[in-house]
Amino acid sequence: MPRDLAVTPPLAVIAGPTASGKSALALEMAEHLNGEIISVDSMQLYRVIPIGTAQPDAADLQRIKHHLVGIYELSERAEVYTFVSMADRIIHEITSRGKTPVLCGGTGLYLKALLYGLDNLPGDEALKKELDDQYDSPEMLLELQARLCDLGDQAVVEKFTNNRRRLIRALEVRLLTGRSIIELQGEYQPSLRYDLLPGEAVRLEHDRSVLQTRIAARTHVMLQNGWIEEARAAIEAGLLTSPTAHQALGYKIINRYLQGEIDLETLESLIVTATWQYARRQQTWFRHQHPELNVLALS
Repeated sequence: MPRDLAVTPPLAVIAGPTASGKSALALEMAEHLNGEIISVDSMQLYRVIPIGTAQPDAADLQRIKHHLVGIYELSERAEVYTFVSMADRIIHEITSRGKTPVLCGGTGLYLKALLYGLDNLPGDEALKKELDDQYDSPEMLLELQARLCDLGDQAVVEKFTNNRRRLIRALEVRLLTGRSIIELQGEYQPSLRYDLLPGEAVRLEHDRSVLQTRIAARTHVMLQNGWIEEARAAIEAGLLTSPTAHQALGYKIINRYLQGEIDLETLESLIVTATWQYARRQQTWFRHQHPELNVLALS
């Protein structure tokens, strides 16, 4: 558990953008350290979209025990607070067996919350539910932004733009404290909750052209391996109207193909572009938010 609850051996961490090779390195590291892998990926939590979220296959699961993969139904909401609670428990279980937890993933917010803790800002479950019920839908985004602006939180709207979950949390904090979440977070000085293994806590970096090539190659393989069929079934099961699984990369684009709006070549090109844009955002996050990680430059 975290420092204030119990002492655990140091953790290993592999972070980085999508298609950078995190999963393969995590398998090798887990074998070397007698470890088990904890996925730090908000979309790998879901059961019915393993191809599009690059979940470990049967051979990988047999090779090394994985956690927090394929445990949610599409109808369940993925929350950072719940993730941290689950991951803390699993870290304790792994270390109690004398093994090393290996954190692996690209969801930066989840990794930061797990390593440094959630902010110490107040919350209220009843108010949170009320705000979720009122604002957590695409058609209510403008009203949510307008309410925050009316309360003097224009900077919050500019920072979080279309991220409804962050905007709703900001509104919750504003209503509870009368202050901006940005101002309050600026006063919060986080520290690591877990020790990290020296040399085994890394973020992967590739040259721009190399990562672009890796993204294009992986996208092509995923489409060949049944991603379109997986997407068809997931969409029929309600993926696109799910609380958070609808954010999984590529599925909305595949739906355009299924609706006859684009051809296969355009589909692949659009997914590659969207994935590259996402990878750039991930790279920026890890560079600025995770000084505890050592850079592992790969060719």
